[in-house]
Amino acid sequence: MTKILIIAEHDGSSMNPSTAKCVTCASGIDGATIDVLVLAADAGAVAAEAAKLNGVSRVVTIERDENAQPVAAILAPQIVAAAADYTHVFGPSTTFGKDVMPRVAALLGVNQVSDIMAVNGSHTFHRPIYAGSAVVTVQAPAGAKLVATVRTASYQSAANDGSAAIEALTVDAEIPTHTRFVGVEVSESDRPDLQTAAKVVSGGRALASEENFDLVYALADKIGAAVGATRAAVDAGYIASETQVGQTGKIIAPELYIAVGISGAIQHLTGIKDAGTIVAINKDEEAPIFEVADIGLVGDLFTVLPELTENL
Repeated sequence: MTKILIIAEHDGSSMNPSTAKCVTCASGIDGATIDVLVLAADAGAVAAEAAKLNGVSRVVTIERDENAQPVAAILAPQIVAAAADYTHVFGPSTTFGKDVMPRVAALLGVNQVSDIMAVNGSHTFHRPIYAGSAVVTVQAPAGAKLVATVRTASYQSAANDGSAAIEALTVDAEIPTHTRFVGVEVSESDRPDLQTAAKVVSGGRALASEENFDLVYALADKIGAAVGATRAAVDAGYIASETQVGQTGKIIAPELYIAVGISGAIQHLTGIKDAGTIVAINKDEEAPIFEVADIGLVGDLFTVLPELTENL
């Protein structure tokens, strides 16, 4: 019998949409029983949200003061203890999942299957390789516990019409003392979250300065979009690293993606390949971004962007 435990990503009060997408992925395994594990200091609100996900049989909570912050070294031993009776442990392929799940796999002594984008069976999956330019079929050993991350950009969120039971769980897990939470620094913004936004406007190195990114911000604010960037723009110091989209940044799947001054390196394209509509603005008509764009506009971004923003 296939029993899947999904590790919920949350901020302490609300669940990240990535969890609902993991449920959709897990639902692709025939006959699987799906439970969601919520680790928190106070799991009530998040557990209630998780219990509504269609396809979830049970929500299990572990409440400890140490779980107030998602520190991977603290969460992983508890996840391993909670997963004793499960055949599969899934987490999202987000910053949270990429931090926690490899530790879980290491403690269990198994290899991790990363970035599941399609399910072919209980232990057979598709995942992207070579920056998304190819897809490989992975066959995991059937006898060992399977630990995997789900490429959330490849799935829609599960519906919210469920009514799973919620149960508290106490586990005997040794919590390490060598790692502790010190603090977190985040950029405050009224714009939508980049990972989950329906519309994203991204800028590349062609913007040439931090000040010129104001053109991107203006367009994003006009259409209610999140702001993204290429690694080159981040490395140049034009914009904060949490906006980076691509192989070494965030993998996103917005309904609309507007690429401004972005040439279209394969490392960037792997982060946007699941976008609904891609609009590219670039003065180089030979730029690779136009090969994947649904709508392309050849022109100087310093002229096009102000005109576009003004006319919207």
